[in-house]
Amino acid sequence: MSDFDLHMHSVYSCDGEYSPAALISFAEKSGIKTIALTDHNTTAGVQEMIHAAEPAKIEVIPAVELDCIYEDVVFHLLGYYIDYKSPKYSKIDEDIRNQEIKAATERIRLVRELGIDIDTDEALSMAKDGFVTGEIIAEIVLNKPENINNPLLKPYYPGGSRSDNPYVNFYWDICSQGKPAYVHIEYISLKDAINLVEDTGGVPVLAHPGNNLKSRLHMLEDMVKLGIKGIEAYSSYHTPEQNRYFASKAHEYDLVVTGGSDFHGKTKPSINMGQFGYDGDMTDLPTTLRK
Repeated sequence: MSDFDLHMHSVYSCDGEYSPAALISFAEKSGIKTIALTDHNTTAGVQEMIHAAEPAKIEVIPAVELDCIYEDVVFHLLGYYIDYKSPKYSKIDEDIRNQEIKAATERIRLVRELGIDIDTDEALSMAKDGFVTGEIIAEIVLNKPENINNPLLKPYYPGGSRSDNPYVNFYWDICSQGKPAYVHIEYISLKDAINLVEDTGGVPVLAHPGNNLKSRLHMLEDMVKLGIKGIEAYSSYHTPEQNRYFASKAHEYDLVVTGGSDFHGKTKPSINMGQFGYDGDMTDLPTTLRK
């Protein structure tokens, strides 16, 4: 377990369970000394986390996780040490929020067409600020006793092959890009995301590359040329082999190395804060994020 965690989400994110103050409490109990709140496309919770961290003497790095597009593939870009009060982030948040509200009923319809029973009104009643995410849909359908014999849902129930993080795995398998219930959202380009982070004083870092690059490892060099300055080499999504591989690639390209759990709470119950395949502190990393 590490004494830092540079990737986690709060209730201000579309898929986080806990308040920033609760995350600080968890971090304190876990002995974590440095933390970054990386909510999706919003910095609304950063000030609250900074305030909550003061009595616990935990360092908070202002951060964000931006959904973006490169070569028609959705990636996530982490921005560290950003000016989190910049109105540019509020604009990104508002734009994606408006798109997600419009996409909600279509996402529900596509899930239903697969043969998974879900009531639209119930799903909309559970929407988080208008978002009906794949995780919310999973929570609804997996907690209905009548769905337990649905073969499409079997992998997500206890004992199933995808039961470790059933809600988010449902999202990845059913609602993410390229899957049958995917609804297109117009994200900014990776280049624009890099520019936004740098224009607001931050360091742009590619999030969990093993999860998004997959077989497209050749794209990493192009992303370096595009302007990423770091790689989240250590991630709860990665195998130990992937951690080592991406740490070596960061060294090869002279990039910052970061690590984080991507803690969300109930959507990823098997993920614990501070646990992402790296035991040590930030000064032990091959390259640190310190500015």
